[in-house]
Amino acid sequence: MNQPLVQKAIAAGLLPADAQIETPESRPWPVVLLTALGAWLAAIPLLIVIGMMLGDTLIHSVAGPYFVGILVLAAAILLLRGQDIPLFVEQLAIPALMVGPALIAYGLFTHLPSALACTMLALLAGGLTWAIPRPWLRVLLGAASAALTGCAMLIWIKNGHSDAYSGLWLALHSMLLLWLLASAVQYKIFNDGGKALIAAAFESFFTGWLLVILAGLAFSSGMTFLAGASLSNSVFAEIMHEAAPHSATSHSLFALSSSLFALAAALLLGRNWPLLRSYAVAALILAALSWLMPALGAVLLALSISLIAGRWRSASSAGLAGAWIIGAFYYQLDWTLTNKALLFMLAGSLLGALAWRALAPASASIAPAQNPRQKIGIALTAACVLLIANIGIWQKENLIAHGQPLYIPLAPADPRSLMQGDFMQLNFQIPFDTPSVSDISHPSRPFLIMKRDSQNIGSAQRIDHGEPLAADEFKIELSPKNGHWVLVTDAWFFKESEARRWAQARYGEFRVMPDGKALLVGLKGEGMKGL
Repeated sequence: MNQPLVQKAIAAGLLPADAQIETPESRPWPVVLLTALGAWLAAIPLLIVIGMMLGDTLIHSVAGPYFVGILVLAAAILLLRGQDIPLFVEQLAIPALMVGPALIAYGLFTHLPSALACTMLALLAGGLTWAIPRPWLRVLLGAASAALTGCAMLIWIKNGHSDAYSGLWLALHSMLLLWLLASAVQYKIFNDGGKALIAAAFESFFTGWLLVILAGLAFSSGMTFLAGASLSNSVFAEIMHEAAPHSATSHSLFALSSSLFALAAALLLGRNWPLLRSYAVAALILAALSWLMPALGAVLLALSISLIAGRWRSASSAGLAGAWIIGAFYYQLDWTLTNKALLFMLAGSLLGALAWRALAPASASIAPAQNPRQKIGIALTAACVLLIANIGIWQKENLIAHGQPLYIPLAPADPRSLMQGDFMQLNFQIPFDTPSVSDISHPSRPFLIMKRDSQNIGSAQRIDHGEPLAADEFKIELSPKNGHWVLVTDAWFFKESEARRWAQARYGEFRVMPDGKALLVGLKGEGMKGL
């Protein structure tokens, strides 16, 4: 149906003479997935056989890795450049496309300095982009080229004795400048239908390049809000903590550059979308936030360019990276939680007011008359929310007022960590292992059988299995945490700058009800001394 339109575009010089409409994929995705899996499994023994045929001596010789790598890579390129090749053959070429550069990389890192080897491999990935007409593979090659370029820059910057964060910031922003230059070249030179194939290769390659930059900028900001709680003990979180800045304002030059990038993003959007010019206050707010978050300005600039160019997937990735960076500011320890809350409340209120101002006229003109039932429903929902919240508050207050006091000794926690300046990890002395949450013998919450002495200091005896309690025994309910049952909680929150005070804690102070419900209400020091 669109073929006559394509012919007219070719006649007008907007498209090359061999341009044609791609035929949509007609194979069901399960068939594609199973075929690809079979190809990968078949490729592994095939590559092993090829390696055995070439021999160990050739692989370990000076020219061997390059010879074998180029041979395997050439075979992969020939397969991928074929027209209408079967899916199985195409998937056989993908492992070869990985093994060939891997062998070349082995030779380069063996015989050349690491920075030079990374640079040459980045250039190789760029060259493969023009040789392989597969958009999704070009995106991956662009990402590989960007990662290798970043590694080369980091090695070079490290020789200048920069700290880890400074080196990463400089490398990522240098890569961003290269992406901006490439985008300008694409717009000025390849914005012509006759060069559509070149522009397509450029687009796919530098999409992968941009994705690596965005991921690196998010990584350089550290762990983001909420993700830090679930990943705080992972190796990934530790690496992010080392790479992140220890102070949001410790690099004034980076902060200034970030603000300038944010203002440049606003200018580009205002130039292309004049309606946004009346909301310049939003640009100033984002520029101020970018000063405090040195990676945010670059992300905003990438977001604005992606929006202007209609690259919606890249824009979505930039938006996600921006949200991550803003959330990471929660862990900047040179700001108190109160000041951070006030900052975000002020920025959010101003941006919300601007959004309300923009949407209010349109909403007023199209808003339908509100049904009385809707008003009743909203009122009932709000009442239910308040009722449930107040019931929970009443239960906790009743437990504190009427629960029996109990003190449980603290055991050393490894590590006894302080998170975001207001959190202490707790570990209570229980001389035996508690069951796993996944233990099917405990479909509901288990109870811990304890005794208390004359000072109300409790000592754990055993896990409750339904046997009768002795006269001096009582039970306390366990709570699930990180795959195990813990004694009510494993954390104690306190005001910032009070870490030294609470580090003297030796006992946890609980209130316990006869049914086993318990609540941690405080910590005590040596000799039950209040803290």
